[in-house]
Amino acid sequence: MITKGFLKMVTIGAVFTFAISLGNIAHADESINEKYGLPIVVYGEALIPAQKEEVRDLLKVEDVTKVKEITVNGDDLVTYIKGDKHSNMYSSAKITRKDTGEGLVINQVTPKNITEVTDEMYANALLTAGIQDAVVDVASPVKVSGHSALVGIYKAYDEGKGTELDKERTEVANEELNLATDLAKKEGMDQDKVSELLTEIKKEIAEQNPATKEEVEKIIDDKLKALGLELSAADRQLLVDLFEKMRGLNINFDNVQSQLEDLSKDIQQRIEEAVGENKGFIESVSNFFKELIDAIKGIFS
Repeated sequence: MITKGFLKMVTIGAVFTFAISLGNIAHADESINEKYGLPIVVYGEALIPAQKEEVRDLLKVEDVTKVKEITVNGDDLVTYIKGDKHSNMYSSAKITRKDTGEGLVINQVTPKNITEVTDEMYANALLTAGIQDAVVDVASPVKVSGHSALVGIYKAYDEGKGTELDKERTEVANEELNLATDLAKKEGMDQDKVSELLTEIKKEIAEQNPATKEEVEKIIDDKLKALGLELSAADRQLLVDLFEKMRGLNINFDNVQSQLEDLSKDIQQRIEEAVGENKGFIESVSNFFKELIDAIKGIFS
């Protein structure tokens, strides 16, 4: 005969075993990619020790021996984006390189604290700078614009990855990010519209491969019209100047196009997978306890 005490012991044991199995899954270590080396974590210099630990947690740095840690300071801000040396730098990033063709994936871990730069803005700027095929996680413990994270990513590639970036390309990428954030503040514009505009212009340039400035201007005008956007003559000229500089640098726009498309697909796939996994997990837990309760009712009915 099954007693209440025995049933209680079995129930507790089952729940305990279930919890342990979940804990083992949650703490499974990722292997180190020996081809590309350790992921690099870049911290803003203004972080106090407690904030730095918070950022480590946000970026899921459980073992500091399995990442390479570096810090960005005011000098780096001047070097990479011609910023103010005395600015406080809080936004931080973790860069994990991937194989060719895997695409560029941006994860804003603290989206509410990155107030001006969207995933797509980061992606556009990084692709322009020549950074591809990587997972980039961005986090900040306080509200910031998000620009210094870009500095950290550049420094990670220059020093941590041993892959020196083309300074002309990083300068143009910085101009692109500044223009994107500035346009997003204009009346009638928002971050998504700005990102869509920049992406669509790049895609069209990839298809047409314009040979002259006039052809670049036509692409920009066509895209502004197609998206129903109106810019002042000064802002339109800034767009023209930006993409004319990109054309002069012989950036592979075909590659940029494919990477952006891969980025969109990767993000959508992760969202769908996350929804599916959460749904399956919730259903499995619900079914487990439902069956357990039914069994208990059956014994004492």
